[in-house]
Amino acid sequence: MIRPFVFRAALAVFAILPSFAQETTPAPLTLEECVARALNKNFDLQLQQFSTLNAREDVIVADAIYDPTLFATTALAGSKTATLGTTTSIQEQSARLGVSQRLVTGAEVTASTSLARSKERPYSSPPLFNPVYNSDLSLSLTQPLLQGFGVTINRATIERARLGVTRANYDFKAVVLAVIRNVESAYYNLAFAREQLAVRKLSLTVAQTLLDENNARLNTGVATNLEVLQSEVGVANARRDLLLAQQSVTDSEDALLDLIGRFEFNSRLGPVVLPDVPAPEVSFERSYALALANAPDYAASKVFAEQLKLDLAVAKNNRLPAVDLGAAVGYNGNDRDNAGGAFNSAASGDAYNWQVDLTVSIPWGLRAERARYRQALTNLNRQETFIQSLDQSLLLQVRSAVRAVETSRETVDVSALATRLSEKQFETEKARYEAGLSTYRFVEDSRQDMDTARVNELLARVNLRIALAELARLEGTSLEHYEVKLEE
Repeated sequence: MIRPFVFRAALAVFAILPSFAQETTPAPLTLEECVARALNKNFDLQLQQFSTLNAREDVIVADAIYDPTLFATTALAGSKTATLGTTTSIQEQSARLGVSQRLVTGAEVTASTSLARSKERPYSSPPLFNPVYNSDLSLSLTQPLLQGFGVTINRATIERARLGVTRANYDFKAVVLAVIRNVESAYYNLAFAREQLAVRKLSLTVAQTLLDENNARLNTGVATNLEVLQSEVGVANARRDLLLAQQSVTDSEDALLDLIGRFEFNSRLGPVVLPDVPAPEVSFERSYALALANAPDYAASKVFAEQLKLDLAVAKNNRLPAVDLGAAVGYNGNDRDNAGGAFNSAASGDAYNWQVDLTVSIPWGLRAERARYRQALTNLNRQETFIQSLDQSLLLQVRSAVRAVETSRETVDVSALATRLSEKQFETEKARYEAGLSTYRFVEDSRQDMDTARVNELLARVNLRIALAELARLEGTSLEHYEVKLEE
């Protein structure tokens, strides 16, 4: 934690840098604003949205197999025959129009009508017969009795696609949680980098002050050239640390901008704040229960298992012989004058035909179907084993995250004490040096220890916040915290 006197010293450094003071400071940037911008512009989220949209289209594709199918055909044919010295030429024109519909039982229903016009021309008198119109109205049904029979089997593709949408939504939720966690981490890292920069600027100020004091002591004969040289090295090291800290700030800003924007790396980020509120108490039992209930990867794996159960049911049904029952009925009509008369004749029902058939098809040994069934069973067993593995992995991740929070909380308290101790030690050593009771080398070592303690305290606070962010991702509570509503 940066003490008040640290901020005063940092302000003094800013005072000697007028170029910075003249720039307009952007408005403060909150973590909530960063999360909102990331959810609106992050590339990973947009890419996952495309997968979700495709999953929704898969449902329409699967359901479309039960849409009626219209069909129409037209044909022109001709023939020429010679019998007992008589040559006859026949020309036929035909057209058929119908609709077919697949049912959830696996049946295929087709209704159609046709019209045919034929004319015969013998090469003897009379030279031409009048054309004849023929028409029919027909209805046919094919129903599988074993393989391909049943609502569950025939709707498996649709149900699998719907489960795919659920999986895609869970995958999207996982990406959202990951993006929020990454934004939190990048935000805290930027806060750390900027506060570390303030520490480095203060360190440079202190080192420069010690150099000035040693130069003055050298002029009065109190200090030696070696002590002045040591002070100059201390200033050089402080400048190097300052440059590295400035690079860290720039890199951290780019990392945050990469998450919350698109090609906005030239924009300036306003002040960010590293929260100093006490960390909440954590419980493994509570966090693990939340993780099992909310973890999208775990939920998506269970949904995938449901898809594999559908695949297993279909593979089991495919081991049965193909036994199809067919039935058809049709009415026929003809007329020598016009097409309307032919249709009226067919509709009267005077002429009809019907058919019932049974078709059996059994691949020899059903080896391929049985192999596919074993594969489907193996895939399901493998997925159920993977779910158990994922459960254990989730348990370990939660245990680790809870320990990280608890350890980081203690580390923050310890590092704060270490910072206060190092500051007092530096002040004591500097006073001893000014009184001639110590060497400058001890003062420089004490100053570096103080800087290290301050940076370590900042790092401990950042690690605590990142640990809390990771635990919230595992629990799935980040969505509620930032009031993110996801479509079911």
